[in-house]
Amino acid sequence: MPVATALDAFPRPPCAELLGWEMIHARPAEGWVRVSFQAKPQFRNPAGFIQGGFLAAMLDDTMGPAVFVMTEGALYTATIDMNVSYVAPAKVGPIYGEGRVVHLGKSVGFLEAELRDATGLLIARATSTARLVPAEKALG
Repeated sequence: MPVATALDAFPRPPCAELLGWEMIHARPAEGWVRVSFQAKPQFRNPAGFIQGGFLAAMLDDTMGPAVFVMTEGALYTATIDMNVSYVAPAKVGPIYGEGRVVHLGKSVGFLEAELRDATGLLIARATSTARLVPAEKALG
């Protein structure tokens, strides 16, 4: 059963629409989210696998929502840096992301995420340092 989060009232941005982003489950008190994406044929590289930039965008769109949910919509993230490790090629179809807040400071957060395919195969993982911005300032 889905958990109500601050994202329920947040309009989905065009980049999330493009990636097929959907919230599956969240544990706000833990700063943890599970989301899904739809890897489309248009995302393939010349080898037929999902291009790494799309996977990086999916990872970024998994970690940021973990902070937004944990802070009940009070904080938005601006990525300072992100380190991505590509573990296995991704194919067209559903991709599932799990994002977690490792630590929130006063102005910076440390985050991590993983992407898996429908069989549970690890595709990619990332760590990120993000600037924490009051949501009302970032989102107008």
